[in-house]
Order: sequence, then C-alpha cells, then structure tokens
Amino acid sequence: MNDDDPGPDPEEAGLRVRLATLRLEHEDLDAAVTALESAPHPDQVRIARLKKRKLALRDEIVRIEDLLTPDIIA
Repeated sequence: MNDDDPGPDPEEAGLRVRLATLRLEHEDLDAAVTALESAPHPDQVRIARLKKRKLALRDEIVRIEDLLTPDIIA
C-alpha cells in the first residue's frame, strides 16, 4: 500500500458526474430546439427560453471543465 497516493478525490468524482449530467441535458435541449424549429409554426418564445438555458448550461460546463483541468505552468 502506497501512502503517497491519496486515491480518488470524491469532490472531483462529483464534478465529473455533474459534468456528464449537464452535457446530457445540453444535448437534450439541442434536440428539443431543433424539433421546435422544424415545426410548421414554431413557438419563438419557447425556443428562445430553451436557447438561453442551453447557454447557461454551456457556461457551467466550461466552468466545471476548467476546475477539472490542472493548471500547467510552462
């Protein structure tokens, strides 16, 4: 047993689960927007709300990715 290896970080594991969930939700919203836009009379207000939610998800995805990416000093 090596005491130098702290093992998996539970916080990092939680962030990775959250990231996967956010990516899935983002993909689902993308499919919903595409479906609504292809309707004969698309609901522009609903589409705009879904797009706004997609942007918020994307911002959170990027934030979490930044937390999970180690800083490399060159």
